[in-house]
Formats: sequence, C-alpha cells, structure tokens
Amino acid sequence: MRDTVDPSDPAAAPRRIRLLGGQVDAMTTNQLLDFIAARVATRASALIANHNLHSLHLWRRSPAMAALYARADRIEIDSAPLIAWGRLMGHEVSRAHRLTYLDWREAFWARAAGEGWRVFHLGCAPGVGEKAVVAITERHPRLKLSTLNGFFDVTGPENDAVLAAIREHEPDILLVGMGMPRQEIWIEANRERLPPCVVMPVGGALAYEAGAVATPPRWTGRLGVEWLWRFATEPRRLFHRYFVEPWALAPQAVGDIRRRLFRTA
Repeated sequence: MRDTVDPSDPAAAPRRIRLLGGQVDAMTTNQLLDFIAARVATRASALIANHNLHSLHLWRRSPAMAALYARADRIEIDSAPLIAWGRLMGHEVSRAHRLTYLDWREAFWARAAGEGWRVFHLGCAPGVGEKAVVAITERHPRLKLSTLNGFFDVTGPENDAVLAAIREHEPDILLVGMGMPRQEIWIEANRERLPPCVVMPVGGALAYEAGAVATPPRWTGRLGVEWLWRFATEPRRLFHRYFVEPWALAPQAVGDIRRRLFRTA
C-alpha cells in the first residue's frame, strides 16, 4: 500500500521499481529517516520492509510474507547485488540507495535520540539485546530504547505477554529482529494488536551491536562484497542462501531482461 503525499514533502514517496519479481523503493537514508519522522510526528502506523535476494526467494513461498510486502509503505533495497542488477536493468539506483541496518544505524540512532523517539526492539537471544542497548546508549545517552528477547511461543500466552509489553512501552518505532521469515510472519500475524508505531523488521541488527555476530567492515559494503565477507565467516549457514537460492530467481531475472529490452527497443 502506498500513501499519497505532496511531492514537495521531504517524506514524499520515492520511486518504486520492480526487480526480480519484487518491488523496492529507490530511497536514501535521509528519505527513510524523514519518512519515519513524519509518521512519528503524527503517531501514525507504518510498515518499512526490506528486500534482498534471500527475501525474494522466500516471499513467494509464504502467504504471510506476501501480505506484508503488499501493504508495506516503504521497501528498502537491502542488497548490493540488487543495486547492481537494478543498474544493469536501466534503473537510476546507486550505492546511496542500499539501505541495510549497518548503513543507516548511526544516523537512525542519532536522530532517535535527538528527537526523543521511543524505540522498542523485539529479538535476539536472552541477554544479547540488553548488551546491545548498553552499547548503543553509550554512543547516544539520550536514547529511549528497550528490548525483549525473541525466544517465545508466538502462538500462545507468551505472545500475549510480549504484545502487552510492547503496548506498555508505547513505542514510536518497533524493531523486530527475529530473522527471515519469522519476523515478517510475526508482524503480519500481530499487526492488528500492535500500538500505532513505525514497524521495521531488522534481522540480526542488535546482535551486531552486542558483538554476538561479527560486524562486516564497512569497506566491504562500499565495494559490494559484504555478502562474501559474511559467507567467509559463516560458510555452513550461508552457502545455500548465497549459492543456491539465487538460481530460483532465474525466471524473474529473465522477466526483467525482457522488460528492459522492450523499453529500449
């Protein structure tokens, strides 16, 4: 679902483009943060999803994920290969449009602290989120950040208790970091029970902050080889994701090529 906004508004909708069968928004970090600020200022709900090759592989196989992406207000391009593919297909996208957590985290936390945003994070193993809160608030002492671990039964009383904790916190922004597709499925299943806030699935974002997962050097992101660094550090877990799953997107790649040829014919 796309909102209708005045093009002169700093939070105006960016260009939404189709890549490998999915839709993504060509937006920068500033555009992302301006959109969040506009929604927080009016206490309006919003959903900010993200696409990479892994999510493009998963979302067709999960009705809940498909429903989530269909109603997302913004969809980040969370992948250097997607940026490269988009450029090859003739879209005006660049490194500035790649939005992973590690790309926008400092700008996000600084703005959250400066504007007094209340942030709630759901995810990580017990104790990991708390370490991340300490690390982040050391850099941004004015930040209002709480966390709850993601190890709970998502279908029973434990889930009710989690939702009650989120409502009690009254967050402006809810970060859900339980990994794909669990986080997307949880958001979609519980969206009607969440308080008005900006919801963002963020994977293992706070695990990086806590030092539980090694953080890729930022030069790998600039060169577009962050995925290779991740694979080198976790080859068994990531081999299938990086070297098998992308082949399932071949039909969508052919579709993109046909549209590209048709546009330039």
